[in-house]
Amino acid sequence: MGIGDKISNAAQDLSGKAKEAAGKGSDDPGLQAEGKTDQAGADVKKAGENVKDAFKR
Repeated sequence: MGIGDKISNAAQDLSGKAKEAAGKGSDDPGLQAEGKTDQAGADVKKAGENVKDAFKR
C-alpha cells in the first residue's frame, strides 16, 4: 500500500468519524449514516490494499 493511499484512507475514516459525531450531536440520523458509510468505505479500501500487499510478497 502506498503512503498516499494510507493517507487518503485515514482521511476518509477520520472524516466519517467526524460526520458521525456531528450527526449524533445535532440529532441528524442522515449525517450519522453518511459518516458510518464513509468509515466502511475506508475499511474496504484498506482491506483491498492489504490483499494487494499480501500478493506482492
